[in-house]
Amino acid sequence: MVKYILNRLIVSIPVILGSLTLVFLIIHWLPGDPAQMIAGEDASPERIAYLRTQFGLDQPLWQQYAVYLWKSIRGDFGHSFANSQPVIDRLLAQLPATLSLALLSTIFAIIVGFILGVLSAVYQNRVLDYIVRVISLLGVSMPKFWLGILLILVFSVHLQLLPAIGNGSFKQLILPSFALGVTGAGMLTRMVRNSVLEVIHEPFVLTLRAKGLSEKIVLYKHVLRNALLPAVTILGLLVGEMLSGAVVTETVFSRQGLGKLVVDAINQKDIPVIQAAILITGLFNILVNLMVDVSYSYVDPRVRKSG
Repeated sequence: MVKYILNRLIVSIPVILGSLTLVFLIIHWLPGDPAQMIAGEDASPERIAYLRTQFGLDQPLWQQYAVYLWKSIRGDFGHSFANSQPVIDRLLAQLPATLSLALLSTIFAIIVGFILGVLSAVYQNRVLDYIVRVISLLGVSMPKFWLGILLILVFSVHLQLLPAIGNGSFKQLILPSFALGVTGAGMLTRMVRNSVLEVIHEPFVLTLRAKGLSEKIVLYKHVLRNALLPAVTILGLLVGEMLSGAVVTETVFSRQGLGKLVVDAINQKDIPVIQAAILITGLFNILVNLMVDVSYSYVDPRVRKSG
């Protein structure tokens, strides 16, 4: 297992380097001069030239990339263009809010997705199955910003049950977590339904029923165990979906977090903040997918035996 994990980490290195390079090029191709944006419209050319020299923007592109890559490897993300604060301090200050939002959204998606997926498979082609399939399709199709605005109008403006914006309390986390987790719940519902339907018609399930085992034991002890592997696979994608969706969700609900920080940094063309935030997000996605791969051996004995 240790050798497998090390191999996966080594394979992840080109992925990280590729994402770093792509982000660096895209940001530098965007229109606008960061020095001009920092100095303001009325700044003198001397002031703009000074800022370009201070932040290394006057160097050739390949030299900027080499410096950026070397500092990123050492964990030195530099200082923000906007307020000269250390980038790592800004990220660490906003990261807990985003992780709590992503964690609660993922838990919601897993619970709802598994329950609805199993019910849809057990009651295949019945009324409950059709209702669940419509709900899952709506969950996958609804844009997060539209759902977020709708939740604010219903639960905050009209019913006045939950706060619409801000951080600090669990109540302020409910609406954004629901808005962010609905898409993941819809994806997981469809995946669990299809996986259970594939397994439930296998010959060994008929054999278990012929031996006199109750339907609950067959379903929860044998069918779900074998149908879990495809669902576990999508969990890695689900976490990435939560982290990327946090950008929209935190903006709609005016929450502080990594997503809101990235949006503000893009508007200000704060290059160090954007690069560091995307790097941390990429590393977190790689870590989650590694955990998913390792969990295969515990979910499916065949994987453990082949290893």
